[in-house]
Amino acid sequence: MNKTTILAAAGLGLAQLMISQLANAQQKDTLQLKDVVISATKNDQKQSQTGKVVSIISREVLERSNGKSLPDLLNEQAGIIISGGNSSQGKDKSIFFRGSGSGYTLILIDGIVQNDPSSISGTFDLRLFSIDQIDHIEILRGGQSTIYGSDAVAGVINIVTKKGGPKGNTIYGVASAGSFETYKGTIGLNGGVEGFSYNINYTHLKTDGISEAVAPVGSTTEFDKDGFKTDGVNANFGIQLDKRFSVNPFLRYFYGNYKIDEGAFTDGLPGNNSILKQFSGGFNAEYKLNTGKITLNYSHESNSNDVNSSFMGFASNFVNYGKMNVIDLFYNQKLGNKLDLLVGIDNRKTKLITDTSNPTTNIFAAYGSLFLHNLSVFNLEVGGRYNKHDQYGENYTYSVTPSINVIKEVKLFGTVSTAFKVPTLNMLFGQFGANLNLKPEKSQNYEAGVNLSFADDQFSLRVAGFKRDLTDAIVYTTGYTNQGTQNFKGLEVEPAVKFSVFNLNGYYAYVEGNTGTVDYLIRRPKHTFGITAGAQATKNLYISANYRYFGKRFDTNFISYLNEELPSYKLLNAYVEYALAKKRVKLFFDAKNILNEKYSEIIGYNTPGFNFNTGVSFNIR
Repeated sequence: MNKTTILAAAGLGLAQLMISQLANAQQKDTLQLKDVVISATKNDQKQSQTGKVVSIISREVLERSNGKSLPDLLNEQAGIIISGGNSSQGKDKSIFFRGSGSGYTLILIDGIVQNDPSSISGTFDLRLFSIDQIDHIEILRGGQSTIYGSDAVAGVINIVTKKGGPKGNTIYGVASAGSFETYKGTIGLNGGVEGFSYNINYTHLKTDGISEAVAPVGSTTEFDKDGFKTDGVNANFGIQLDKRFSVNPFLRYFYGNYKIDEGAFTDGLPGNNSILKQFSGGFNAEYKLNTGKITLNYSHESNSNDVNSSFMGFASNFVNYGKMNVIDLFYNQKLGNKLDLLVGIDNRKTKLITDTSNPTTNIFAAYGSLFLHNLSVFNLEVGGRYNKHDQYGENYTYSVTPSINVIKEVKLFGTVSTAFKVPTLNMLFGQFGANLNLKPEKSQNYEAGVNLSFADDQFSLRVAGFKRDLTDAIVYTTGYTNQGTQNFKGLEVEPAVKFSVFNLNGYYAYVEGNTGTVDYLIRRPKHTFGITAGAQATKNLYISANYRYFGKRFDTNFISYLNEELPSYKLLNAYVEYALAKKRVKLFFDAKNILNEKYSEIIGYNTPGFNFNTGVSFNIR
């Protein structure tokens, strides 16, 4: 009996079990999202009151994603392509959001800016965070620099970590094993007493993996596997000093040792590896007034990447090391029942540490927004931001976001905004092609769409179109320089259906644009779509399947230095979960690439065939 026959038989068996139990299943919409979004505006607003395009990956979805990584999960969202997301698990990942290149998506953790000053693009490394440490994720599409500053050109992703639980103590964790000798374990403890709460967790992940690089056609050489091991600690504390004043400190540490290859089609030396270390610590403090709130966020972050690589078979070593300090102070005030005010200041200081120098940059900003809501059927958000950078000087951004609730079930929305990205430390002071005369990259953004919701949100549809024009784009020729423009436009369609015990969510995303030198996008397909179908088959059994299609796209072959068109590919994944002991223990099985699709995501690099992960999660009070 071959693999296809076995999978088909297993699928029929699960379907039969689901149908036989359907009549007795208890209807429970565990995936219904709370209608509050904090990250969208730094102001506690209902989604129905904002015209910004916001998606939430809920706690329930995360709890049913035990076999996935953070890049896996984001790669299933409309308009987001994680370059390297479908390749070797340890390969570096880049976020392409609505056609943008790496570095134009801002990552937040608990609303605080994350960055890596040591990297070329300044982008936070998605491999540094385990989903076991995440409560939910908020995805905010479009230019958001008015509230969040630099890098928020294409969108913002806010990772909200797990916090302290109710009074008493809860032990939770995950233990799993899977293909390529992959083992993962998470153990956590949370709880609280009067005035104090806490959540502390630790995750260890180890895998033998697959070879990052693919052997050239005709080669008989067997490339070695590029596995890795990682350790991560996340600790959050909540201290309620009185009924108005609370302080929430946090600490995070990550260590990863990744075997790497020399490059595309090239295995490299056996000792090649990359050692990533990241530490961050800080606090969130809130003081509540009668009709307002003062919030102070502080974070210190240090990142290092010690790379032992090779070129033409000769060993090389380089170390990237950077630090960042962020202070963000803002004030929310209700001005009556229909008008809210937000004003704030923030400061980011970044430092690059090298053998010869320790350059720093500093950017200070003042920002503000007015929120007019529930004025008959009309809502409006208007904001502006002033930025002062110690190298290039001053710049400004603005945002105007109206929305109209035509009827309860129909909302029209739109945004006109500007956004920017500051030159990174490597671009200004690095060893290769540095240019102190660089200006910030600037974008003009337009967005419009409609949101439909019927039968108490059992049927919903969101359609959004966008256009983004980027000027003063920084490119590398003989050095870094502001050169040319980049233009993007696209469409996103997101239907969702919930009935009885079934949930069905889908998306279609279209994007086209240019990089300033060619009229197409590298590694970003014009067409992608996906669908996720889930069913609470019985009180304890949950089953889901996910299908995604990635269209044709171009990539650069760094052997010939020519751009080549890669064929489309599709991925089918499935997940099964069974709950025991009053749902305190859950057994799960996660299967990826069930069809064993053969495809190339990045020229010269491998992709895994059929693989799986299975294990148990628990929650004990």
